[in-house]
Amino acid sequence: MTKAKSAVTKVTEEKIVEKVYWIRGMKVMLDKDLAEMYGVEVKVLNQAVKRRIQRFPDDFMFQLTEEEWNSLRSQFVTSKKGRGGTRYFPFAFTEQGVAMLSSVLNSDTAIEVNIQIIRVFTKMKALLFDNKELWHKIEKIERHLVQHDEEIKTIFEYLKKLLIQENKPRKAIGFPYPNKK
Repeated sequence: MTKAKSAVTKVTEEKIVEKVYWIRGMKVMLDKDLAEMYGVEVKVLNQAVKRRIQRFPDDFMFQLTEEEWNSLRSQFVTSKKGRGGTRYFPFAFTEQGVAMLSSVLNSDTAIEVNIQIIRVFTKMKALLFDNKELWHKIEKIERHLVQHDEEIKTIFEYLKKLLIQENKPRKAIGFPYPNKK
């Protein structure tokens, strides 16, 4: 198995879904999560992006505000500034930005991981379209309640993840027939 293939097998659909956040009304992924999936340092990913910044307009990539970052940080553990943690606000990449990353990180791993990520975004869109009414109701309730309680926000994030159906091969039911000769 090649290095690119082994890296890709570690990036599961579930792991990708866990790293998709809803910010500014868009589904995005953070630079640190993408760098981890591609097997590069965040600094390397961001340098490659900055070298080709014209490929990343605001609807492809944006930097989080302090308020957005603090809201996200409350959902996962990060160290404090000056103690080995993030010293800048992360970049968020939309689906189009993620697709564009494969052109600036021109490695087999980046291409393969990007294909997986784009497939997940596509599944999420299909699921949203198939369950549009339910999704709107959940988001309406979420907007109302999230303003009051972070725990409820976490519950809604898990509900959204549950809506994303994973395609796993099913086990055969019944008894196998003996080979006839």
